[in-house]
Amino acid sequence: MFTGIVEETGEVVGVDVTEEGRRLRIRHGFDAVDHGQSISVSGVCLTVERFDDDWFEVFLASETVAKTYLGEVGVGDTVNLERAMPADGRFDGHIVQGHVDGVATVEAVERVGDDWEFTFSLPPDLGRYVVAKGSIALDGISLTVADRADGRITVAIIPTTYDLTTLSTKEPGDPVHVEVDVVAKYVEQLVD
Repeated sequence: MFTGIVEETGEVVGVDVTEEGRRLRIRHGFDAVDHGQSISVSGVCLTVERFDDDWFEVFLASETVAKTYLGEVGVGDTVNLERAMPADGRFDGHIVQGHVDGVATVEAVERVGDDWEFTFSLPPDLGRYVVAKGSIALDGISLTVADRADGRITVAIIPTTYDLTTLSTKEPGDPVHVEVDVVAKYVEQLVD
């Protein structure tokens, strides 16, 4: 489980495509990573298969390639990184599983004073899980929905989030991973 509080950005330094699938090598600044460790890579929970002091490798299953944009990232691209939350750790964001529900598209980015306002178009089947002032994870970042209307959401981004995540590189037309609040999905299942 993750909290959506991105620890750092990493750089894709290798992409290996074989008959078995696609592997990414990502440079990081963590003090250490371990084999089998879960790391959120731009909101996608992936497992460390190989590692060295400043990089780790993850495998993208066909499901991951189909449901995310990680099948399109290349060498030099930047990704958000968060290690799984320790049982005795702080819970600063919201419950983020790293199970991406879909891919949204950046529609607009506007500077508002010291902050930024981002508007995203949501995949049609996800709108019912999103409420104004509710939680959503976009590229693994725990955010609050400022406004929701007509298949779109708007979020306000503070300077720290803008500077420390990949949002500073996003432009209209760019994809972002969406994970809706898991509580909404459980509630829907319980009332059906």
